[in-house]
Amino acid sequence: MNFQQLRIVRETVRQRFNLTDASNALFTSQSGASKHIRDLEEELGVELFERRGKRILGLTTAGGTLLETIERILLDAENLKRSAQQLANQDQGRLAIATTHTQARYSLPPIVAQFKERFPKVNLELHQCSPSEIVSLLKSGRVDIGIATEGVNNEGSSFVRFPFHHWHHGIVVPVGHPLAQKQDLRLEDIAGYPIVTYHEGFTGRTRIDQAFQAAGLVPNVVLTALDADVIKTYVELGLGIGVIASLAYSDARDRGLTLLSGRTLFPRNTTYLALRRGHFLHAFAYAFLQLCSDDLDEDTVQRALGGRRD
Repeated sequence: MNFQQLRIVRETVRQRFNLTDASNALFTSQSGASKHIRDLEEELGVELFERRGKRILGLTTAGGTLLETIERILLDAENLKRSAQQLANQDQGRLAIATTHTQARYSLPPIVAQFKERFPKVNLELHQCSPSEIVSLLKSGRVDIGIATEGVNNEGSSFVRFPFHHWHHGIVVPVGHPLAQKQDLRLEDIAGYPIVTYHEGFTGRTRIDQAFQAAGLVPNVVLTALDADVIKTYVELGLGIGVIASLAYSDARDRGLTLLSGRTLFPRNTTYLALRRGHFLHAFAYAFLQLCSDDLDEDTVQRALGGRRD
């Protein structure tokens, strides 16, 4: 048994059982990858994959059971390598963060600036993606920290989560819009206009839908987008009013728009910092977390993860 065999099994699953794609990702031949899998199955005494001829269809029951162990072995090996690098290079390396556009665009810039000033030799990778992609990247160990409002809070014991910040939705309208004149804004008022807001599963969209549903209203959502910049663009064009994260509005940048408070209309949202249990973190990763929240010193994080970093 060797690590290459285990990597091929893991990558085959990641590539949705396409052995050609898995081989390309690992820079090996398809025939070589197939032999590695067969050799591993022979050594283990069980078949890991269901097949139809030479085509791999999926995992067998045994394969599904053993996949978790294979992933854990590979993660431990990667952590071992990172630990050695940490001992050799205390202030340099790679920190990978997966987050949504809203957090990358509006919440993280001052934190990233402080981090880079403190750790100029660290290669900081910022992956902007959907909440489901953030979960996938965390689970696979491809990123160190996930930052999102949705997704990461549904993974049970797989992740450790810490609150990053709380925020509310607001309503953006063109300057001079009738809604801006109302003293006591209600959901009924908003439901009377075409609405531009986030895609389902992004930036608290579930909370928006729940608020309308609880009020017995059906909003006229005419367009959805992944980020607030697109939403604001179409509001400026007169397509409708926008419901966005309030933190995505700036008086200086958005001079043609007015932000109306949604604190009494929509529930509060919480964005979380998520870590995968068992994933090795460099010392500078703990420093990044503390820049995000003063409460997150290394001891606090390690206690939540279930052990101390050597």
